[in-house]
Amino acid sequence: MKINENFLKLKDSYLFSTVARKTAEYKSAHPDKEVIRLSIGDVTRPLVPAVIRAMHAAVDEMADAATFRGYGPDRYCYAYDALLDSICASYARKGVALQKSEIFVSDGAKSDCGNILDIFSVDNTVLVPDPVYPVYLDTNVMAGRRILFADATEKNGFLPMPDARMKADIIYLCSPNNPTGAAYTRDQLAEWVDYARRNDAVILYDAAYEYFVTDMRCARSIYEVEGAKECAIELCSYSKTAGFTGVRCGYTVVPEALVRGGVPLNRLWARRQSTKFNGVSYITQMGAAAVFSEEGEREIAENIDYYRGNAQLIADCLDGLGIWYTGGKNSPYLWLKCPHGMTSWQFFDFLLENAQVVGTPGSGFGKNGEGFFRLTAFGTRENTRRACERIAALLKK
Repeated sequence: MKINENFLKLKDSYLFSTVARKTAEYKSAHPDKEVIRLSIGDVTRPLVPAVIRAMHAAVDEMADAATFRGYGPDRYCYAYDALLDSICASYARKGVALQKSEIFVSDGAKSDCGNILDIFSVDNTVLVPDPVYPVYLDTNVMAGRRILFADATEKNGFLPMPDARMKADIIYLCSPNNPTGAAYTRDQLAEWVDYARRNDAVILYDAAYEYFVTDMRCARSIYEVEGAKECAIELCSYSKTAGFTGVRCGYTVVPEALVRGGVPLNRLWARRQSTKFNGVSYITQMGAAAVFSEEGEREIAENIDYYRGNAQLIADCLDGLGIWYTGGKNSPYLWLKCPHGMTSWQFFDFLLENAQVVGTPGSGFGKNGEGFFRLTAFGTRENTRRACERIAALLKK
């Protein structure tokens, strides 16, 4: 018996586990200190009323033999029409037409970011931005694929563009980006679509934060770009859109027009999902279906505006301190340059020990993240305000 030795190439600890461990050690040594976490991208606003009502109704249905449901419909990989119809309607409002057969419901975008690789050969070369959301990199290291990096830096606003000298088969893009908060315009995405089509590549487009986009030049779906359905798979999540981090639901769009090696990738993904996945619970799906209802969208917009308000507080704080950053405008993340030439982990320790505020060191997202730091807008308004006051008081000294 042999193990998958590619796992041995990974760092010993997942980034956020290290952050949690160091935070716990500090709290244990200083039990009298209140620590404010603006690190992990977990939400704090509750599920909206439209979603709660839909889930309660679904629970009642499951309690009645006449309306009880077991496995979901086979024809759509266990997804129910109500949810698929709501997703199609949400895309139509963005000017994108989808078929229900192109939508695959899952337990979240993070799972699909890794699982989608099952339909691709390990011989493919993968292009990921640096800095990068760890899942993109780690899942490909686990598989043993060759990995190239697209440098995202302060110089290009942390939005790398295609390099004709690089030949990649699989391309990861996230916009608005995690961790940097930077967002591509449609024109910039069009360059990536052109690159992918020229190179017979596939873009894996993470749109988990699309509801935070306010700049009309930026896309909320890559399918707003002509030709994208022939080269892109879009991964979406209800976690940040509707507060489903603890509920777990997302969806991946694999267009019928996306064909590689003479084979529709939609068919491969459907086969993979029907083999390895039994679908998301009926109760969860009915809650998700309510998200894109007229009432649901109005209610989730209020929560997203709440987080935008938090982002503005952090942005105002950084502006007042003269600290360079990206994000915060179309994103719940702010990616700041560490002051006084500190490294990412030095600033983490400095902020924790002197202000009792926790963020995420940029170096944990890749070499180009060194010297940068991520703060999130997903805290409560009061905690965000107090964290900003502490940061301002500390760095004005």
